[in-house]
Amino acid sequence: MLNALETITIVVTGVMVGVEFSVPFFSNPILNALPGETGLRGRTHGARVGGAVMPAWYIASLALVVIRTVAGWHQRGAGLLIASAALLVLSVILSVAVLVPINNRVKTWTAGDRPADWKQQIARWDRFHYVRVAVIIAAFTCLAAALT
Repeated sequence: MLNALETITIVVTGVMVGVEFSVPFFSNPILNALPGETGLRGRTHGARVGGAVMPAWYIASLALVVIRTVAGWHQRGAGLLIASAALLVLSVILSVAVLVPINNRVKTWTAGDRPADWKQQIARWDRFHYVRVAVIIAAFTCLAAALT
């Protein structure tokens, strides 16, 4: 049973990290290279989709790590699991405090209705997203090291 929990935890968390990693290194450069307002439309759609899916995914990943930590408390790797959970909590706090408010604004923009500083807001989101990606990669690294 513990092996199944570990597998599910690694897969759910690992895929989340992969999706978030792909945003700044693949999706956004592609959207930024599109002509005209197409890139902005892509980002607003991404903000809507990501804003709907990612909160549940972050919470599920954190919950699975916490459940695995408690279930195998006396096994090796407990310290790394605690570190993984703490880093995931940090990523949620960063998301709620900085990224979600920007995302909530971006998802309402249209080509004809956006603030004058829209590029600066997107750049700010991008910068903080790099930090979040680094945090969740560290969390996943701790998780993988603890369970392998």
